[in-house]
Amino acid sequence: MRTDSAPGARALLITGTVGAGKTSVADAAGDLLTGSGVPNAVIDMDWLRRSWPAPADDRFNFALLLRNLRCVAGNYLDAGVTRLVLAGVVEDAEDRRQCEKAVGVGLSVCRLQVELPVVRQRLSRRHADEPGALRWHLDRSGELDGILDRARVEDFTLDATHHRVDEAAAAVLEAAGWR
Repeated sequence: MRTDSAPGARALLITGTVGAGKTSVADAAGDLLTGSGVPNAVIDMDWLRRSWPAPADDRFNFALLLRNLRCVAGNYLDAGVTRLVLAGVVEDAEDRRQCEKAVGVGLSVCRLQVELPVVRQRLSRRHADEPGALRWHLDRSGELDGILDRARVEDFTLDATHHRVDEAAAAVLEAAGWR
């Protein structure tokens, strides 16, 4: 853990299956924190792992994500940020532990749950012109939902099936004790 960051600095990871709204809710949570005058940063963890090719033994480039997260989170904390809002996936307790170590401050995890038919509708809109990507994401949504059901890495869960993004963000911040 970092000992030189702003007093009370914390991180919140919003996780869930593909299409659950992790990035949208994280962005809205950052906006709410900004509106309340709380120094914050939003990090979409997918961008920290996005490179090709991924190593054969690390298909989602998790090791690269951790290296980048350590640097990016450290820079934000050095700049005075007291709340890091992360959007991404951790598939097991060890992934969670490594993410917390990388951010260097206490980490809470919220799982966004969305009924799979709604997830599939969202993915169909998102990837309407990308049949290969749509197929992959539709398959992965059910697979990842099952992985997260078994792993139970979250501290709390929000059923975001019928929430607007801003409502979900407010509920996540409330559940985290950040509002």
